[in-house]
Amino acid sequence: MTIQEWFDKRKEAQIERRQREARMEAETVPGLWVKCVHCEAQLTKKELEENMMVCPLCEYHFRINAKTRIAQLFDKGSFQEMFKNILPTDPLEFVDTVSYKDRLENAHNKTNLDEAVITGIGTVEGHKVASAIMDFDFMGGSMGSVVGEKVTRIIEEAIKQKLPVVIITSSGGARMQESALSLMQMAKTSCALSRLDEAGLLYINILTEPTFGGVTASFGTLGDIIIAEQGARIGFAGRRVIEQTIRQSLPSDFQTAEYLLKYGQVDMVFKRSELKEKLAKVLEMHGV
Repeated sequence: MTIQEWFDKRKEAQIERRQREARMEAETVPGLWVKCVHCEAQLTKKELEENMMVCPLCEYHFRINAKTRIAQLFDKGSFQEMFKNILPTDPLEFVDTVSYKDRLENAHNKTNLDEAVITGIGTVEGHKVASAIMDFDFMGGSMGSVVGEKVTRIIEEAIKQKLPVVIITSSGGARMQESALSLMQMAKTSCALSRLDEAGLLYINILTEPTFGGVTASFGTLGDIIIAEQGARIGFAGRRVIEQTIRQSLPSDFQTAEYLLKYGQVDMVFKRSELKEKLAKVLEMHGV
């Protein structure tokens, strides 16, 4: 047995012991524990929150909502929300198993948000930026007409104030309940970013778990600098759809941030704990 194998075996034993102890505790104190979906370790909610919702054993990055992301990334009290009064409607009176109106209401009750994106202006270690932060908890972070409108307006506000734009994505793609109206947002947001580029202003993408579909195909990957969070899955179509189409098995790390970095589709990959510091350095390098 090599030294490395000995350390690996010891680490595995420690993880197993912690899991057993945690399961015993969880049986007596329900609701205070969270199971890591990657390594299956039982973690206390407090421990996980103190570690920025990252598993301390395997470093799996749990999904976090937009408000948590804002608290982690922006200087305390600096973020000022804008365009909150733009609300979704149901122009097609769409109904599948549930009406679109009911889905919107359920999403609002779940997240206390009116849409899948929060837009505003804040500072990152003193650097002022205009930003849009998507929330996967609101209908899978899907892009409807309001998401596209809010993203476009924050870009236009950045042009007015001559600010860099940072957009943090977490989305399953376009919102089917709005049909073509949703797909039109791809062109609208892309045109707004073209005007931002003509104004000579910096645009940074931060791609988080997961970023797919129409968001990836539009404002999600048009940044001057594209940063991905460690372990995030990023793509257009999902893995299963691609495998069924090409009838081949894909690599185990396919569509992960690390895979995309290897093939030059993103510029940087950072852990969540590093994100604020690294973003501030990028902004400083560009004289913001």
